Amino acid sequence: MTQAEEQLVGVLASVAPTDSAAEKTAWERLDSLTKPPRSLGRLEELAAHVARVQGSVHPDVARKAIVLAAGDHGVVEEGVSPFPQDVTWQMVANFTAGGAAINQLAASVGADLVLVDVGVARDISKLDGVRHEKIAQGTRNMTLGPAMTREEAARAVLVGVRIAEELCSQGVTLVGTGEMGIGNSTAAAALTAAYTDTDPANVVGRGTGLDDAGVRHKRDVVRRALDVNEVQTLDPLGVLSALGGFEIACLAGVAIGAAAARTCVVTDGFISGAAALAAVSMCPTTAYYIFPSHRSAEPGHWVALNALGLSPVLELDMRLGEGTGAALAMGIIDAACRMMSGMATFAEAGVAETDEA
Repeated sequence: MTQAEEQLVGVLASVAPTDSAAEKTAWERLDSLTKPPRSLGRLEELAAHVARVQGSVHPDVARKAIVLAAGDHGVVEEGVSPFPQDVTWQMVANFTAGGAAINQLAASVGADLVLVDVGVARDISKLDGVRHEKIAQGTRNMTLGPAMTREEAARAVLVGVRIAEELCSQGVTLVGTGEMGIGNSTAAAALTAAYTDTDPANVVGRGTGLDDAGVRHKRDVVRRALDVNEVQTLDPLGVLSALGGFEIACLAGVAIGAAAARTCVVTDGFISGAAALAAVSMCPTTAYYIFPSHRSAEPGHWVALNALGLSPVLELDMRLGEGTGAALAMGIIDAACRMMSGMATFAEAGVAETDEA
């Protein structure tokens, strides 16, 4: 076992179960608030879920941050994306300039944006506003063998763990995940197929705009990667190293690190969903800390969410990535917590309940 793997094992062991007793007490409070019981639907479910994570009937997620990890993928050599690989670093530059969708949506909910280069295939070390944690300049072509070594994958996961730990130690109470990486929907499809034992036909979508022929080719590429790497023989970290990307591994680490700090994680779309699958495959307890923000238009995201047993906050037919869905859901989760923490109970407000009125 490599040094990074040993460190990762220790982190995984540190993730504690959430507080089911706090959730029960949360529902008792929610049912006593000045409204008909359960009349706020999913908002109440979200508030109770946060209460379970935080162990408090007055949950608070006011401090928000979104970790946007960037990395490139060797599998683009197979023609799986209509966009050139240079778009990855160009978009990172756009993020730093505030010109992307995520910049606007993160600002709308007061979320800090943490940009991380984990594996961009270009030297962007002089780009200000980016946390430079590069493991390598992109992964290898997964149709020819593992995309990463186990050591590289574990190191990328630990980058995400450290970032989450730092954010939580600074008082962040809600962590979101987002990504940028040309070719990463192919990696996400391969990971989802492997972790859920699902045929690639059910997880491969159009990504950034493939036509029907492109989708068929992408499915074949994923099948080749699964076969070449003999994924059925691999453990969860082995699957991640064989098929994943540095940014995906980093986001898996963000989820694990936040869970270790008893902090809620809001995942974005398909790529973040694949990262969540990797995190939960390595540490099942992590699932209780995850809030999927939305259901992506990518078919593989449906498969990932079903495997995780989690329901999305939103359905807006989005498939951009970058953490855009996470930002939108953060606002709703914050509203749910403010409702639960700020509303008065019938007794506190002196309002009669039911037929006593």
